[in-house]
Amino acid sequence: MNLDFNVKFTKGEYMKKFLGLVLGVAVALTGCSKPEAPANESAQAKDSTALQTVTMASTGSDADIWRFIATLPETKQAGIKLEVKNFTDYVAMNTAVANKEVDINAFQSYAYLVAFNASNKDKIAAVSTTYLEPMGIYSSKIKKIEELSNGATIAIPNDAANEARALLLLQSAGLLTLKADFNPATGTPNDITENAKKIVIKPIQMATAVRVKDEVDAIVLGNTLAMEGGLNVLKDSIYYEPVDQSTKLNVNILAVAESRKDDAVLQKVGALYHTEAVNQYVQKHFGGTKVDVNKPISYLTDAK
Repeated sequence: MNLDFNVKFTKGEYMKKFLGLVLGVAVALTGCSKPEAPANESAQAKDSTALQTVTMASTGSDADIWRFIATLPETKQAGIKLEVKNFTDYVAMNTAVANKEVDINAFQSYAYLVAFNASNKDKIAAVSTTYLEPMGIYSSKIKKIEELSNGATIAIPNDAANEARALLLLQSAGLLTLKADFNPATGTPNDITENAKKIVIKPIQMATAVRVKDEVDAIVLGNTLAMEGGLNVLKDSIYYEPVDQSTKLNVNILAVAESRKDDAVLQKVGALYHTEAVNQYVQKHFGGTKVDVNKPISYLTDAK
């Protein structure tokens, strides 16, 4: 009896010691292992490395530049995945931004934005400057602006901002005189006070501008349309805008819905335009006709 009791007791003690040893090893191993991150911390770490998609509406050569920018390492480093959607209608691009169907657009001058806001309830805002493209006067019939005959017909854009800009260009070229209080964003041919050569001003839709170039004595074109028609404003125009303080309203910008003008991500997009890689691309593909303007928005809003 005693012998059996002692044997059972010894086995019981042995088992207690064995189980204690196993548990101790398990605890030790657990203490040495790396603790698992909380689920929310893991998600945050993943989010911090993800690229934020920014959709852009653009057209023509502007869209080409921004598709190039989308491939740059600087864009990825900024945490941005840029998707460029091609549009063919200027108003539609602004409407899409105002309605937040796209995040940002790249095609217009600051003066065009001002004119759009003046006639639309849903407002847009500039978040960055990009470049200035001189507007030019082109002709298939003459080589110099002084050769324009009396009664010559000059086609100009029929949208508000570009129409006003074209009239200022014709004044700069000495062809006519505008009212002293001429509005550089919304002025019209009705604001002409002197027209010694009796120039006939013909507002037309710019989508067809290059095709009708040979049907008029001269035509005023923005540089994007001119380039699409194989024209270089510095070489092929008979007169073009001077690049100075008088043309600040014609600087191209990036635009967003007014409620998003302080969006930090959208503001980053503008900085991407002013990289050295983009400067080289523009010089190579656009013959120096897009002059880089890297200024704060106040440079435009303070313009008079």
